[in-house]
Amino acid sequence: MSENNQEYRRPAQPPRRGPGPGGFGGAGMMMPPEKAKDFKGTLRRLTRYLRPKRLQLVVVLITAILSTVFSILSPKIMGKATTKLFEGVVGKFKGVPGAAIDFGYINEILLILAGLYVLSALFGYIQQYIMAGVAQSVVFDMREEINSKLERLPLKYFDSRTHGEILSRATNDVDNISTTLQQSLTQLITSVITIIGVIIMMLTISPWLTLITIITLPLSFVAIMGITKRSQTYFVGQQKSLGQLNGHVEEMYTGHRIVKAFGREKESLQDFDKINEQLYDSGWRAQFMSGMIMPLMMFIGNLGYVLVCVVGGIFVTRKMIEVGDIQAFIQYSRQFTMPITQTANIANIIQSTIASAERVFELLDEEEEIPESAAALAGRTVHTEEGAVEFRHVKFGYKDDSILIEDMNIRVKPGQTIAIVGPTGAGKTTLINLLMRFYELNGGQILIDGVDITDMKRSELRGKFGMVLQDTWLFNGTIRDNIAYGREGATEADIVRAARAAHADHFIRTLPMGYNTVLNEEASNISQGQKQLLTIARAILADPAILILDEATSSVDTRTEVQIQTAMNTLMQGRTSFVIAHRLSTIRDADLILVMNHGTVIEQGSHEQLLKQGGFYADLYNSQFSEGELSDAG
Repeated sequence: MSENNQEYRRPAQPPRRGPGPGGFGGAGMMMPPEKAKDFKGTLRRLTRYLRPKRLQLVVVLITAILSTVFSILSPKIMGKATTKLFEGVVGKFKGVPGAAIDFGYINEILLILAGLYVLSALFGYIQQYIMAGVAQSVVFDMREEINSKLERLPLKYFDSRTHGEILSRATNDVDNISTTLQQSLTQLITSVITIIGVIIMMLTISPWLTLITIITLPLSFVAIMGITKRSQTYFVGQQKSLGQLNGHVEEMYTGHRIVKAFGREKESLQDFDKINEQLYDSGWRAQFMSGMIMPLMMFIGNLGYVLVCVVGGIFVTRKMIEVGDIQAFIQYSRQFTMPITQTANIANIIQSTIASAERVFELLDEEEEIPESAAALAGRTVHTEEGAVEFRHVKFGYKDDSILIEDMNIRVKPGQTIAIVGPTGAGKTTLINLLMRFYELNGGQILIDGVDITDMKRSELRGKFGMVLQDTWLFNGTIRDNIAYGREGATEADIVRAARAAHADHFIRTLPMGYNTVLNEEASNISQGQKQLLTIARAILADPAILILDEATSSVDTRTEVQIQTAMNTLMQGRTSFVIAHRLSTIRDADLILVMNHGTVIEQGSHEQLLKQGGFYADLYNSQFSEGELSDAG
């Protein structure tokens, strides 16, 4: 197993909150948002992505204003129809000569209203259409930058972070930004315009009624703040329990065989029930407290409506305003509270979005691999494919203050088989990482065919190597595609030839779809040994100058191991091969054995030479031999 491998665990993600009470579209309350460390700086940087879209954003702003204005004007105009209808009915009731309901005037008002609603919907559609394009264009550029950045990051970045953390920044955080740009930003614009427009329209009807409506707002804010403070604790507890539950389920699912093998199903269910109870309790309390906001807002709003109706009725009797204005004002007062609550919720969403943007920018600002040298970029170096490798006074440490390799000197002739042995953590995989320039040296040189690897392009350097690792890697696709991954432009005959050389052709043809069999994401629809055969076939197809084998036959049975070893011996002929070995019996015929401990080559030589020395290698070999005898005797 590679020393640098990281276990993947998908982090628990908070549920996305949608429209309705408690979401960004209703009068509910949002969870406490994650806050950015540098809000202003991150916001400025995020707006740079929007600068090329200035024209579209201006159009969005104009259409948002027009859509909202047409919507706000409608109650005022509808009030005129109500007034005209009221006057006609009252005139008839009083017996005024010629009194009648002016349906012609009312029809005109209704046509105007229909036109306003159509225009409002049309501009709203244009606004959403353009903003969707802007949002997707921004996140498209952002994803391109992230993908390009990930290709330039050194291996140490991935070794120091979990895969789930990196994936979360590249997917969840970018999706959060996309959702905010596409939905919340337009909602914020519309809400602000609605608040301003409604206040203006209410003032044109009656400043006194407007004052009554605004007086009820502090009462609403006091109620919301009181509930928010109490519910935040429950929301935090809900997210904590949800994360624990997700982690527990993932662990039990991925390790279900171990759970069953040790008979721990009952304990697993008990742990699940305990966490689920905590989640239920905190979730119930959080949602209950959040759900109280809408009824309280409605109650306080209804108090305002009662006051408006009473005072408005008095104003109508004194002919200070008309009946239609009361109807329009009630509609405006209903429109007034909703955008205020929406604005508060959107402010929380924006805080969370800026925090997501900050995490993305942290990724984009990470230190990259050292740029290619001028010689590598110019392609002036002459590269041969002999496979000679030399380590000259190599010095390396994963941290500058903790040097692992002090002064390593190794000379490998073309075509030699080099075995690397040592206990776990001795630095075997580190040697391979340095050879392929996954990490940069602190000092010294590594040369391949007399050329410093820093004078080669990384793609050209790594193209010289073929790797078969103990940890198989196969992607979601057909078996044919997985084998063909070893060499671009490989023909069907090449793929089959490589499969036969790896003794994989027979088992492939026994599958229902043969070479067209699709492997799932974890390739769990074939055995571990079959996975290894496919990776070996891929390496054979690549036909590299230098081979790296990390205990490639450890996952297959003894008979298949013999077949693979035969194929490997054929593949290794004439090629330089680095073999990381755990079972020392498999590397007796190696031309050179490097014995490593604590990051240093402490012994090197052939199998016979090292046994005669009676040192570290001899102790390792004899201990394995003795263990083998004991197991055979048992």
